[in-house]
Amino acid sequence: MQTRVITVTSGKGGVGKSTSTASLGVALALLGKRVVVIDTDVGLRNLDILLGLQNRIIYDIVDFAEGRCRVRQALIRDKELDELYLLPAAQTRDKTAISAADLIRVCNELRGQCDYILIDCPAGIEHGFRNAIAPAEEFIVVTTPGLTAVQDADRVIGILETEKNARVRLLVNRYRSNLAEHDSMLSLDDIRRILAVELLAVIPEDENVLLQEKTGRPVTFIKSPAGVAFTQAARRIIDPSESLPSLEQQISGNRLSRWVGRLFGERR
Repeated sequence: MQTRVITVTSGKGGVGKSTSTASLGVALALLGKRVVVIDTDVGLRNLDILLGLQNRIIYDIVDFAEGRCRVRQALIRDKELDELYLLPAAQTRDKTAISAADLIRVCNELRGQCDYILIDCPAGIEHGFRNAIAPAEEFIVVTTPGLTAVQDADRVIGILETEKNARVRLLVNRYRSNLAEHDSMLSLDDIRRILAVELLAVIPEDENVLLQEKTGRPVTFIKSPAGVAFTQAARRIIDPSESLPSLEQQISGNRLSRWVGRLFGERR
């Protein structure tokens, strides 16, 4: 089994990195892939809440780094998906408690045991960011359609392309086509022109995402607009040739029912 290591990052907080990591992890598992999601935001962990696993944590990534457990002891299996696992961050330590070498060691131990490792990167471009990008060969940069978020994404993309020479793809989150049409937010064309990077997915604004923290069930479990978009993104991660005739049609809601039927009807 060949394992692909993908870091989900942005530079800016609040754009939906953790939500995207959890949703993509669930979508990949629903599509039959074995997935480990890793929370590297030591001190501010939240992937466990988004997946509804906060009460099942015994060991975390710092316990592994400091030799108190093996990687498999720290992994938590999802309640509903046998092929999805979480490696949580520590809540009572800070980001200096782990190093880039620790993350590389974690991923090396998991290689061959899963199809995908998704690393949820902390905000910023300091120590936590450097740790999270160290073991990855691919990157998903998340942005919202605001100018400051896009500027931060541009900075991160520049670092990744210069230092990692790896595949970088863009996920535009919380997009509202009606606002973009009236120049109330950056349009998709504006974002693509500024960032000049391959587009993985556009996730529409969806009130169902707000329920994720409360329920611990990412939107990819339900047939909502964002859930469909994250599932399509997961399909495109698996097969880069997978594409939509028009991403703009997807985010504006046109032909949504047809895509729901195709995406969810083909799940294994």
